[in-house]
Amino acid sequence: MAIIDFGGVKERVVTRKEFPLAKARKVLKNEVIAVIGYGVQGPAQSLNMKDNGLNVIIGQAPEFKRDWDRAVKDGWVPGKTLFDIKTAVKKGTIIQMLVSDAAQRVIWPMVKKHLKKGDALYFSHGFSIVYKKQTGVIPPKNVDVIMVAPKGSGTSVRRNFLSGAGINSSYAVGQDYTGRAKERCLAVGIGIGSGYLFPTTFQGEVYSDLTGERGVLMGCLAGVMEAQYDTLRKYGHTPSEAFNETVEELTQSLIRLVDENGMDWMYSNCSATAQRGALDWKPRFRKAVLPLFDRLYKSVKAGKETARVISACSGRDYQKRLGKELGVIHDSEMWRAGAAVRSLRPKEKARAITKGTKGIGGRKA
Repeated sequence: MAIIDFGGVKERVVTRKEFPLAKARKVLKNEVIAVIGYGVQGPAQSLNMKDNGLNVIIGQAPEFKRDWDRAVKDGWVPGKTLFDIKTAVKKGTIIQMLVSDAAQRVIWPMVKKHLKKGDALYFSHGFSIVYKKQTGVIPPKNVDVIMVAPKGSGTSVRRNFLSGAGINSSYAVGQDYTGRAKERCLAVGIGIGSGYLFPTTFQGEVYSDLTGERGVLMGCLAGVMEAQYDTLRKYGHTPSEAFNETVEELTQSLIRLVDENGMDWMYSNCSATAQRGALDWKPRFRKAVLPLFDRLYKSVKAGKETARVISACSGRDYQKRLGKELGVIHDSEMWRAGAAVRSLRPKEKARAITKGTKGIGGRKA
């Protein structure tokens, strides 16, 4: 493992140089990786592993026709590489639980019934295992329990793989029955296209992930954007000006500078007026939101967020209610202005992601 200094704290990470694809293929040469669920992470992880030469099958409930048809369109063949969930679990030796957190709770009794001694039960999120009292997902003692959690959406996992960049992932071993759990875990992590893998625990991953999604990554970001946009509109600024100063400059310019070299470098490459204002107001925003983040983390740790997810997402009318909630965002003035702004962006020559693009490991995707 490589030892990397993360802001003064040294951590061990696993890179593709230390654990190359050739090693991953060797570790997994006798494994059948059954990807359960073809929704968000399932397509990306399964296609990446397939392109990397691993033996992959899909388990998808046929009644969810949209996902089943998408799998067929992506090249999975019913009866050969695409099966119902029960059949896929029976055939697999590494069972990847990539259905939604709420759905894992529903299908678990059937999955558990068909697990075999020595199988590996794989997750990309610690939700079901950490909150087992609420989910009922308690693995038998005679299987490995492992996790690889990509730090990005399924779209990013696939896109980064095809570009050759890879995506950072955390990994954890929750139960080592075979004595090979860590090796299997790292091999699959490389197989799905991770750029590097950093160690965590199931608990550490789910606490940080649920906090991040509700916080800076999605919930907080969207809320802060709306607050600034509404303030600018309140004081007479046009929709285009309010959107450009709130979203467009962030996503198309500033955040890219942060990505390249960090926040201080971004500050250094902005005007003196912007620098001074940002440095003066940053601690005020931090002070204002720190109590809210503390409250959020405690809610995650106490299982309240889990209870909310299970309760809301298990409802039969959830997709209908979700559509309404997302529709409110889509139809808001701010995001209608955003659609107009995006339509005015200069047309760039998009580098198409095609079948000829080389993925991670040098194989053509």
